[in-house]
Amino acid sequence: MEDNEKLMDQAAVAESVSNKIKYEFSDYFLVKPLDPIKVKKEFTKLPEDKKPVKDKNGVEAVNVEDSEIKTEVKEVDSDYRKAVVLKTPFYYEKTLMENPNMMKIKVGDIILYKENRSMWFDLIKDSQLVKIYEIIAVENN
Repeated sequence: MEDNEKLMDQAAVAESVSNKIKYEFSDYFLVKPLDPIKVKKEFTKLPEDKKPVKDKNGVEAVNVEDSEIKTEVKEVDSDYRKAVVLKTPFYYEKTLMENPNMMKIKVGDIILYKENRSMWFDLIKDSQLVKIYEIIAVENN
């Protein structure tokens, strides 16, 4: 199954799940995070055999030559995460009508947000609460 098909399935599931959630949220979007996004990042690695030495000011530092510094590329989780919107805040529709230039987000949309800015919501399994201003983007379908 292609990624786009998987996301479409997630959106359909979100619609049916949303109707069964008995909570209305005032300031938060309720979302179900998708699998972490993997990115490649470069890390600098100092030689392990070098020990820190104190200078005349008492500051500890490791003296290394540029040729001794190694970089390695690792695949790590991104700081950003995709999620399916399960519920929108109850005031959101009214705010949207008053501000037509605002980003339009509906149940089933895939959003992108900075994961460490969200809160886990343990009353609904594997869900998080995200404020509108923490949403970076809405994925185009």
